[in-house]
Amino acid sequence: MVTQKKRGTKQRALEILLRLKRLYPDATCSLNYETPVQLLVATILSAQCTDERVNQVTPALFARFPDAESLAKAEITELETLVRSTGFYRNKARHIQASCQLLAEKYGGQPPKLMEHLLELPGVARKTANVVLAHGYGLNMGVTVDTHVCDSFNLK
Repeated sequence: MVTQKKRGTKQRALEILLRLKRLYPDATCSLNYETPVQLLVATILSAQCTDERVNQVTPALFARFPDAESLAKAEITELETLVRSTGFYRNKARHIQASCQLLAEKYGGQPPKLMEHLLELPGVARKTANVVLAHGYGLNMGVTVDTHVCDSFNLK
């Protein structure tokens, strides 16, 4: 049985989402990608980096390694070189490769469609999982918020 308080909270959340949709009807992901795997990789790269920089890096990265299987087998030094300008490149390259190895071994080369499974991937936290679910699969499981949103609403 749903309590009155929970019902009120859910109603309020739905109202907030409706207002956001009215205010920002064309809101979308600014990362360039063609597949859910590429979106996952681009989102991992976007940590502590601008989407603009990530979009400069990913064309060469995805031309060389277009899917999870090829990223899983890549030479780590080549991955590091390709993603170097995004910052924290050693960790990002390791996370991308380890995540893609799990995708290839456990999920048929595709990111899973469940939050708890996405969160098992190295380098993936709730923000990245929410981006992949929403923009890769059309599954809105949460609101993706980053520092740019916090800046514009003075939420720091």
